[in-house]
Amino acid sequence: MRLLISALCVTVLCSYAAAYDPLDPDGNITIKWDVVSWTPDGYVAVVTMSNFQMYRHIMNPGWTLGWSWAKKEVIWSMVGSQTTEQGDCSKFKGNVPHCCKKTPTVVDLLPGVPYNLQFSNCCKGGVVAAWGQDPSSAVSSFQISVGQGGTSNKTVKLPKNFTLSAPGPGYTCGPAKVVPSTTFLTSDKRRKTQALMTWNVTCTYSQFLARKNPSCCVSLSSFYNETITPCPSCACGCQNKKNCVKGHSKFLDMVGLHTPKRDNEPLLQCTHHMCPIRVHWHVKVNYKDYWRVKIAVTNFNYRLNYSLWTLAVQHPNLNNVTQVFSFDYKPLLPYQSINDTGMFYGMKFFNDLLMEAGPSGNVQSEVLLQKNKETFTFNQGWAFPRRVYFNGEECMMPPPDTYPYLPNSSPLNSLNFQAFITSFLLLLALW
Repeated sequence: MRLLISALCVTVLCSYAAAYDPLDPDGNITIKWDVVSWTPDGYVAVVTMSNFQMYRHIMNPGWTLGWSWAKKEVIWSMVGSQTTEQGDCSKFKGNVPHCCKKTPTVVDLLPGVPYNLQFSNCCKGGVVAAWGQDPSSAVSSFQISVGQGGTSNKTVKLPKNFTLSAPGPGYTCGPAKVVPSTTFLTSDKRRKTQALMTWNVTCTYSQFLARKNPSCCVSLSSFYNETITPCPSCACGCQNKKNCVKGHSKFLDMVGLHTPKRDNEPLLQCTHHMCPIRVHWHVKVNYKDYWRVKIAVTNFNYRLNYSLWTLAVQHPNLNNVTQVFSFDYKPLLPYQSINDTGMFYGMKFFNDLLMEAGPSGNVQSEVLLQKNKETFTFNQGWAFPRRVYFNGEECMMPPPDTYPYLPNSSPLNSLNFQAFITSFLLLLALW
């Protein structure tokens, strides 16, 4: 039955549900265009990108936004961002537009640009925080002056075919839709002004579109069993196995080896799982009314530091977190009646930066949880998480039958099973 459902999902349903995240069902990136003034041949608009995803941020090298013009529009100027190419503007005499391409590609400016090029919430290199982590930093915006376009609400043609790279693939953007005009409050908060026209574009993320394999894995251990359940072999694919580097290789001393690449191609430490990130969940101590878990996140990528990292975990006992050490914590309530999901993230200026692979390439914390007498148990892997996401990417869990088990609930030993079969066959022969 499960195989039938899986096959049905692959052929019919998954194309529609690919961008659905069960732990963040309303998460999306909304791009809002507010026309603030008309010009002789077009308009000036403020473009605001808001990341409404609870635990998935836009990391370095930042976002890239593209679209197609509906007519023969050009970009006269931009403040707070720039296009990557100017295009062919040879037909213009005198004033030359910033960009004449039919399909412009826009990127954020880098920090430290001159003040006359800056705009509010700009110039962060395209890095945008997750809404659940820091709403004040989950916004990026710029101003654009459009020419050869409409000069009124009736003649403006909305851009189309929006694309968003943040920084890699995975986002799918819907069509632009006209919405009620945005209202703005003046600095003295005594007067409201209104955009002349507003349209929104909504982009959603799909891990299936972003990559073929997971980008992280989970390992497990406990105080009641000496066995450590490792990440599954080749959990993140073994396509980088030939290019991985051993931990103590002299190759790591080469100049420029650790410099990130534009496409974020990793340089991984050789491991059996070949994942850039491993999350380890250790059931550490059992008290009368509480129990304690240690969480460790390890970076195996020599080319990437993870800033503003997030770790989302689903576990039924997260409805009663007593204390979190060394990490910040926020409960996530995707479904208001169920409180089983939480987000861990680094404390600012302390451990919000996960360093590249090496001695400093890990962060760790401990979590103290209060027991619910009716549901708490160490049996059947209950103490281990149901789902784990790092930076919004779901991590591969080990198979449930490999979880550390209680000594009195160990699985049937294979030798005992063979002896049972042998005895059974012997009894049949004697019968």
